[in-house]
Amino acid sequence: MGVPKFYRWISERYPCLSQVLKEHQIPEFDNLYLDMNGIIHQCSHPNDDDVHFRISEDKIFADIFHYLEVLFRIIKPRKVFFMAVDEHLLLLCL
Repeated sequence: MGVPKFYRWISERYPCLSQVLKEHQIPEFDNLYLDMNGIIHQCSHPNDDDVHFRISEDKIFADIFHYLEVLFRIIKPRKVFFMAVDEHLLLLCL
C-alpha cells in the first residue's frame, strides 16, 4: 500500500523523475534509497496468475540479490545504499 497520489504529486514537482535516460546519460548519485516491497514481491511471486506456481527460497533470494546488483551497477551510489524492508515482508520470506 502506497501513499495515495504521491507519485503524481512528486512527478508534477520534479518532471525529470520520469525522464527516460540512455546508459551514457545517467547522472552521478550520492544516495540510493530502495523500498524493497516491490522487489521482494516480484521476486517471490513472479507468476501470480498460476495459483500452483511454487518457487524455492534459494531462488527468491538469488533473484532479489541479482535485481539489487543490477540496480547498484546502473546507479552506482557514491555514499549511501539504503534498503527499507517492511517487517512483515521479511518474516514472509524467512
